Amino acid sequence: MKHYKSPTNQIFAYELDGSQDHLIPSDYVLMSEEETNTLRTSKEQTRLQAELDAMSPLQKRAIEYPSIGDQLDMLYHDKINNTNTWQTAIEAVKNKYPKG
Repeated sequence: MKHYKSPTNQIFAYELDGSQDHLIPSDYVLMSEEETNTLRTSKEQTRLQAELDAMSPLQKRAIEYPSIGDQLDMLYHDKINNTNTWQTAIEAVKNKYPKG
């Protein structure tokens, strides 16, 4: 697809093969591949942020906690090295997303 921007900053996509070129108004501006990718990335980030904003603190915790495997590894090394990396990691997530 090739993408064009209208004078009102709306984005339109047309086939690369030229079969729709007669539909492209003369005041539309062809967007570069970089501009198109930036727009896609921006829209994806906005969508992901909206999903994150809609999550409860407990859902946010669940995705931010280290994996169970990583937690077990932390606990193993904490026992051997007399450290508290597991507790520090878990507390950081709990403090970032309090239950409210």
